[in-house]
Amino acid sequence: MSESHYIGRFAPSPSGELHFGSLIAALGSYLQARARQGKWLVRIEDIDPPREVPGAAETILRQLEHYGLHWDGEVLWQSKRHEAYRERLAWLRAQGLSYNCTCTRARIQSVGGVYDGHCRTLNHPAENAAVRLLQRAPVTRFTDLLSGEIQADERLAREDFIIHRRDGLFAYNLAVVVDDHFQGVTEIVRGADLVEPTVRQISLYQQLGWTAPDYIHLPLAVNEQGNKLSKQNHAPALPDGDPRPVLIDALRFLNQNVNSEWQDLRTDELLDLAVANWTLSAVPKIQHSQMRCAEL
Repeated sequence: MSESHYIGRFAPSPSGELHFGSLIAALGSYLQARARQGKWLVRIEDIDPPREVPGAAETILRQLEHYGLHWDGEVLWQSKRHEAYRERLAWLRAQGLSYNCTCTRARIQSVGGVYDGHCRTLNHPAENAAVRLLQRAPVTRFTDLLSGEIQADERLAREDFIIHRRDGLFAYNLAVVVDDHFQGVTEIVRGADLVEPTVRQISLYQQLGWTAPDYIHLPLAVNEQGNKLSKQNHAPALPDGDPRPVLIDALRFLNQNVNSEWQDLRTDELLDLAVANWTLSAVPKIQHSQMRCAEL
């Protein structure tokens, strides 16, 4: 792959402001893209209105700019991409690669917490039903460009996962794949908590007949209790003051060589130096305990 054809991205959901854990993912993806002389895109994943915080999307964009993480091109908003998602859903249905499912969470929990394909052949109507992908190409392992071969939870990898929710909202895995393909993303750098969705997304790429991007999963920042920093865990928002000390902390977390004279540098100079010195192989490899995600 030519260096100039590299396209990376950062795709936050507007469920709250960015915190230090978010900065790790944003900075890692930014540095990897810039070090490859590639493009770095920003996408706002606003497809789940019940979880969104009013004004959070605009705040996130301001935070990125404040921390010197300037993106290429226009921001893509998933809320404006519904027609593209509907088109892919229709294609999958026409290919016999999806079906309607009326199973409740309680029923799925009663069979062990992983969906068992109960509705595959029942031909339910679309009313009050979710749409599941008929899993014909399960991906149980993949090569992470930082941590090497990663083995996924095989039961989850083989599950017929939801691509359109019962409440009418488009599922995360469908929207991400459709948009990454649309934007020409060649490599995805994100947190280790998204390893499980990765194998689902690669399988969806295969069933759509598209080439999947490469993946890099970064280690997660955790709080004093050992839980990952997240909006759900009420991680504090990034401070509004001088961004340089926080960027230095993030670079150190990623095990990068930090200039001892960074106080003499402007934010843009600090980031330029970080790009020039970016060493992916120095980033700590992810641990198995971090390869878990919230239900998606």
